[in-house]
Amino acid sequence: MSAPARAWSMAAAAAAPLLRVLLHRRVAAGKEVANRLPERRGIDPTPRPEGRLLWLHAASIGEALSVLPVLQAMPADIFTLFTTGTMTSARLLAQRIPAEGLEARVMHRFVPLDVPAWVARFLDYWRPDLAAFVESEIWPNTLAACRERQIPTVLLNARMSVRSAARWCHVPGFAAELIGGFAWIAAQSQADARRLASLGGRHVEALGNLKFAATDLPADPAELARLATLLGDRPRWLAASTHPGDEEVVAAVHQRLAQTHPGLLTAIVPRHPERGAAIAGALGDAPRRALGQDPGDGLWIADTLGEVGLLYRLFPIVFMGKSFAAGGGQNPLEPARLCCAIATGPDTANFADAVAALRTAGGLAEVADAAALAVWVEAMLRDPAARRAMGEAARAAAGAQAQLPALIAAKLVELIERGQRR
Repeated sequence: MSAPARAWSMAAAAAAPLLRVLLHRRVAAGKEVANRLPERRGIDPTPRPEGRLLWLHAASIGEALSVLPVLQAMPADIFTLFTTGTMTSARLLAQRIPAEGLEARVMHRFVPLDVPAWVARFLDYWRPDLAAFVESEIWPNTLAACRERQIPTVLLNARMSVRSAARWCHVPGFAAELIGGFAWIAAQSQADARRLASLGGRHVEALGNLKFAATDLPADPAELARLATLLGDRPRWLAASTHPGDEEVVAAVHQRLAQTHPGLLTAIVPRHPERGAAIAGALGDAPRRALGQDPGDGLWIADTLGEVGLLYRLFPIVFMGKSFAAGGGQNPLEPARLCCAIATGPDTANFADAVAALRTAGGLAEVADAAALAVWVEAMLRDPAARRAMGEAARAAAGAQAQLPALIAAKLVELIERGQRR
């Protein structure tokens, strides 16, 4: 074990008492589930299923949803323990796992924090045949504990930005120890693959981005029909995955466009639904879906969880939030698969490949500021044919990696079987 790895292990072990306090504070803040707090320390009385078990870990919502098609492609006799680290992802998976027909072979749990004793307890109880981590989940103590138990590890849909690679270069031995320990790395792009290989990755393939292979988000048919009837042909657009600062921009655009589009409806979908009450209050007590309030004319806060598939089917003009002041962007592929015309602000570094692919296909527009967003929404409202063409281009581009989940699932099965033959 390298010196940085030893230092990390010792620091995490020493921090365990403080982390217990932090977890309880997070419960009080509504960021942890009180009766599931032991899971964060590797304690879980749930019986381990018999047979082969895959441990799959994704940090939060976007990463978790991206690997659901892989689980669909896995054999029924391999059980998946699916861990995440946020309450929002847990709530969403509680909906999506049954909706995908996976409840008999997929179970969600919260991931233990990267404390040596907690990770050891988790691994010794669940005894996974393979551990798969999504995107950039590289936790030193967890990987070391897997290595000690000869549990193969893989990194799926892996990404390594230029900035992250530069940071890892300051500790090259540590990077090689961690990244070189993966039995297989499936990178999102050739650039990601090169950076991961330069840091010590030994079995790296650039297969593509799983977010291009996800299935259409679900929607309740009865509610879709009800709201479609309610909305009729009313002019409307939607701001998705908004963060602080986005709502003010959206409200200003709405106010400008409402002068020329009577009855305009603007829906705001906050990335974190718990912000709904504050957003509604700041925007003149706008109606909220979380309170069962239907949209009228004006602003509507769609602050429920797991309903963006419904909303994208109802609102064919979509602006993706976190691309102005908050920065980094949000996933535009979800509305693209549902044939929406899409715009983003200038800062989409977290989804650069997806944005570039959609833009090249003619399915996405980048707008510099609120004034440019208003011009784009205006154009989409006035030209339904152009809006439909843009949505169709977006849908075609978003389906470019349809075979990727099956390829990844086959590789995971191969690695599990190889481990069993050792």
